[in-house]
Amino acid sequence: MRKSVRPSGLRVLVYLLLIAILLYVVVYMPTPYLIYQPGSAEEVKPMITVEKGDPEEEGTFMLTTVSASYANIALLVMSAFNSNSEIVEKEEKLGNQSKEEYAATQVYYMNSSQSLAMEAAYHAAGIRYSIVPDYMFVISVPENSANRKWFHPGDKLISVDGNPVTDNGKLAEQLSALKVGDVVEVKLERGGKPVAADVPLIPIKDDKTGSERPGLGVMIATMQKIEPQNPDDRIAFADTEIGGPSAGLMFTMEIYNQLTPGDLTKGYRVAGTGTIDKEGIVGPIGGVKHKIVAADRKGAEYFFVPRKNYDEAKGRADRIGTGMKLIPIDKLQDALDYMNGLPPKG
Repeated sequence: MRKSVRPSGLRVLVYLLLIAILLYVVVYMPTPYLIYQPGSAEEVKPMITVEKGDPEEEGTFMLTTVSASYANIALLVMSAFNSNSEIVEKEEKLGNQSKEEYAATQVYYMNSSQSLAMEAAYHAAGIRYSIVPDYMFVISVPENSANRKWFHPGDKLISVDGNPVTDNGKLAEQLSALKVGDVVEVKLERGGKPVAADVPLIPIKDDKTGSERPGLGVMIATMQKIEPQNPDDRIAFADTEIGGPSAGLMFTMEIYNQLTPGDLTKGYRVAGTGTIDKEGIVGPIGGVKHKIVAADRKGAEYFFVPRKNYDEAKGRADRIGTGMKLIPIDKLQDALDYMNGLPPKG
C-alpha cells in the first residue's frame, strides 16, 4: 500500500504565490480604462435651503448622476455582460490629470454649477444679488512645480503671511511686493483640517507679457458666493459627494421653487440634467444615456434633457421601454413653462 505524499513546503509556497498573483491581476492591477454606468437619481430638496423659502413640495425634483469606476480585470469582465456599462479609456476622460486633480476639478465644477444655479434662479425670480469672492481652491499642482510637496489638489487656500486671500487678484497683488525665493507662511484647509507650511516663492511666467513674477507654483481658482440683497432669500447648499456641472438645471428648478410661492413640482417626480448659466441657458452634458436609466429606476415621470442630448436620451429611453416622458429644453424658462402648464397630479 502506497502512502500519500504531502505537498512539500516549496509547493505550497508556489501555490500561494500563484494565488496572490492571480488576485493582484484580477482585482488590484490597474488598467487604462474607466467604467461608466447608471448612477443615482437623488432628490434635490434636501441639498438646498432658502432662508425664508416656501417649503411646499408634494412632488420632487431629482438630479441624476453617472457612476464612474476605475476598472480592474474583474470589472471589465462583468461589464462585458452588462448592457448598461460603458468602457472608456482613462486618457479620454482624465487627459493629463491625475485622479486627485480630476476629483478637484469636479468639485470646482460643482461649486460653479451651484453659483450659476443661484444666479439663474434669482434672475428668473427677479431678486437682486451680488457676487462675492469666497475662498481660493487648488485645482492642480504641476509635476514640475518645486512646491509640489506643499500643496494637494483640493486644498483650500486660507491665508498667505496672515493675510486672508479670496481671489487671484488680491493674491497676485500681495505677492507682487515680494521676490522669487522669499518664503511665505501659507495656511491651507485639507480634508477639513488646517495645514500650515513655509513655502518659497518660485518664478511664474505671465502668459500675457512673458515676464516672470513670484508665485506659489500651483493652479488656483477663485470660488465665489452669491449674496442676495434680502437676507431672507439667502441660499445654503448641503455638502455632497456629487461632482461636475450637470446638476445646474435641477438645482435651479429647486431654488426657484423655494423662492416663489406655490409648488412647481405639482406632485410629480421630475428628473433632469443639464448645465446652466446665469442667463438660464441650458447646456449639454455627458453620460445622458446612463442618467435616463437612473431616473427610470427611481420612478421619474418627466425628464428634462438639453436639446442637444435629446436623440441619445430618446434612444436609451426607447431601449429600456420607460414610461417616463422626455422634454427637450434650451433654457430654464422652457422647463418652468412646462411645469406651470401641468395640472396638479391627482
